[in-house]
Amino acid sequence: MSLRLGALQDALLDPGNVDKALRAAEEVAGYENRLAAIENRLTLLTWMVTFLTALAVANLWLTMTVLSRLPR
Repeated sequence: MSLRLGALQDALLDPGNVDKALRAAEEVAGYENRLAAIENRLTLLTWMVTFLTALAVANLWLTMTVLSRLPR
Protein backbone atom coordinates (compact mmCIF):
# COMPACT_ATOMS: atom_id res chain seq x y z
CA MET A 1 0.00 0.00 0.00
CA SER A 2 1.21 3.42 -0.81
CA LEU A 3 1.53 6.15 1.74
CA ARG A 4 -0.51 8.59 -0.34
CA LEU A 5 -4.28 8.23 -0.08
CA GLY A 6 -5.20 8.99 -3.68
CA ALA A 7 -8.92 8.27 -3.40
CA LEU A 8 -9.16 10.45 -0.31
CA GLN A 9 -7.43 13.31 -2.08
CA ASP A 10 -9.77 12.95 -5.07
CA ALA A 11 -12.82 12.97 -2.78
CA LEU A 12 -11.61 16.06 -0.94
CA LEU A 13 -11.00 17.90 -4.21
CA ASP A 14 -14.46 16.97 -5.52
CA PRO A 15 -16.81 17.12 -2.50
CA GLY A 16 -20.03 16.54 -4.49
CA ASN A 17 -19.06 13.15 -5.93
CA VAL A 18 -20.54 10.30 -3.86
CA ASP A 19 -18.62 7.54 -5.68
CA LYS A 20 -15.29 9.16 -4.87
CA ALA A 21 -16.37 9.59 -1.25
CA LEU A 22 -17.24 5.89 -0.99
CA ARG A 23 -13.90 4.85 -2.49
CA ALA A 24 -12.13 7.18 -0.07
CA ALA A 25 -14.03 5.69 2.88
CA GLU A 26 -13.05 2.17 1.79
CA GLU A 27 -9.43 3.23 1.43
CA VAL A 28 -9.35 4.83 4.89
CA ALA A 29 -11.05 1.77 6.40
CA GLY A 30 -8.35 -0.42 4.85
CA TYR A 31 -5.67 1.66 6.51
CA GLU A 32 -7.55 1.54 9.81
CA ASN A 33 -7.66 -2.28 9.64
CA ARG A 34 -3.96 -2.37 8.83
CA LEU A 35 -3.13 -0.11 11.77
CA ALA A 36 -5.26 -2.22 14.10
CA ALA A 37 -3.36 -5.35 13.04
CA ILE A 38 -0.04 -3.61 13.67
CA GLU A 39 -1.27 -2.47 17.08
CA ASN A 40 -2.28 -6.05 17.98
CA ARG A 41 1.12 -7.39 16.97
CA LEU A 42 2.86 -4.65 18.94
CA THR A 43 0.83 -5.54 22.03
CA LEU A 44 1.81 -9.18 21.66
CA LEU A 45 5.48 -8.29 21.26
CA THR A 46 5.30 -6.05 24.34
CA TRP A 47 3.91 -8.92 26.43
CA MET A 48 6.58 -11.27 25.06
CA VAL A 49 9.41 -8.88 25.95
CA THR A 50 7.95 -8.31 29.41
CA PHE A 51 7.69 -12.06 30.05
CA LEU A 52 11.23 -12.74 28.83
CA THR A 53 12.62 -9.88 30.94
CA ALA A 54 10.89 -11.29 34.03
CA LEU A 55 12.24 -14.74 33.19
CA ALA A 56 15.77 -13.36 32.84
CA VAL A 57 15.52 -11.55 36.19
CA ALA A 58 14.24 -14.72 37.88
CA ASN A 59 17.06 -16.71 36.30
CA LEU A 60 19.63 -14.19 37.53
CA TRP A 61 18.15 -14.22 41.04
CA LEU A 62 18.11 -18.01 41.16
CA THR A 63 21.68 -18.23 39.90
CA MET A 64 22.89 -15.73 42.49
CA THR A 65 21.01 -17.56 45.25
CA VAL A 66 22.56 -20.92 44.33
CA LEU A 67 26.04 -19.44 43.95
CA SER A 68 25.84 -17.68 47.30
CA ARG A 69 25.10 -21.00 49.05
CA LEU A 70 28.07 -22.86 47.59
CA PRO A 71 30.98 -23.42 49.93
CA ARG A 72 34.03 -21.30 49.27
